[in-house]
Amino acid sequence: MESALNERVRSGDRAAFAEIFDEHARVVYAHAVRTTGDWALAEDVMSLTFLEAWRLRDKLREEVRSVRAWLLGIATNVLRNIARTARRHRDAMSRLPPPESLPDFSDEVVGQMADAQRLTVAVRALRRLKRSEREVFTLVVWSGLGYAATAEALGIPVGTVRSRLSRAREKLRKLVAEELAVDPHAVEPSGENGHITGSGPVPVRASQRRGTR
Repeated sequence: MESALNERVRSGDRAAFAEIFDEHARVVYAHAVRTTGDWALAEDVMSLTFLEAWRLRDKLREEVRSVRAWLLGIATNVLRNIARTARRHRDAMSRLPPPESLPDFSDEVVGQMADAQRLTVAVRALRRLKRSEREVFTLVVWSGLGYAATAEALGIPVGTVRSRLSRAREKLRKLVAEELAVDPHAVEPSGENGHITGSGPVPVRASQRRGTR
């Protein structure tokens, strides 16, 4: 059934692509949230992922065994590009004169939710991993891909997935402990297998589906 749907998408059937969007948008959005720690940026990543998937729809052939893995592979590339752009922006900003001091509005910031605290700690620790380890961890642990599907998404051998994931788990246990020692008010990530709960709703918009070209 999936192969028939893929064939319809390759032929330019927008209704078929909308079915793929409806089925996989939440997974892509959750992966982006957990990787970036930014709800708004995650929405952009999700939109760019599906726009790129539509552009690359001719690649949905028999060798693509899992549409979910294919989409998360595209999302991983989108996240890489965004990270490179962010680094260039930070480098440019660092060369500017220091800004004028502004009033402190910190007392107005109240009521931070526990799930946001968990996400902040997890993302800080995750960013301290090597990119290759971080990508494997987020795909296997947080997005629930199997080893074979993750290998397909990243274009690497299954054995490499296993070794990178093992290193990532070991490093993260230490890094999260360090982050919690620095910020004792933060909450350690919880959930089975390291999943973070409360990722928020997926902003599914009809305009996103109809707007693909």
